[in-house]
Amino acid sequence: MEALNEQLLSAWLRISNTICNERIVTHLPYNEALVCNILYHQRMTNPDIYLTATDLCERTRLIKSLMNRTLNNLEEKKLIIKKKSEKDRRSVFVIFNEEKISQYEKGHNEVLQIVDNIIEKIEDKIGAEKTKEIVNILNTISDAAIETINQ
Repeated sequence: MEALNEQLLSAWLRISNTICNERIVTHLPYNEALVCNILYHQRMTNPDIYLTATDLCERTRLIKSLMNRTLNNLEEKKLIIKKKSEKDRRSVFVIFNEEKISQYEKGHNEVLQIVDNIIEKIEDKIGAEKTKEIVNILNTISDAAIETINQ
């Protein structure tokens, strides 16, 4: 029987590969969709608090050069706006372009529909409560991975 560490790694890679390579997010490359999702949720939950590229690097775990390329691509597509801080001119905030929010929401809703279909398939097999447990377990695994990698 395969060791538990190999099983977890295999499952993790399979999920990651499916999300990144099966193009669940068809309207944007994965990193751009990831950044947009963070900015979108930030706008919805704390619209008066803006994020910097450094904040986004911390949340996405992307290296600075890759984040800069991602932000430049999003800026070219006019999905984001970079705005200098009025308090500290060295700080640049990354803000979701309000004029493009409906364009993003359309793609976001398509992804949510896929996720709803996945949830439905899981619930059909194991029930709603165990499906909620899976979400908690996945978050626990993610938290443990981040904590371990940061040590």
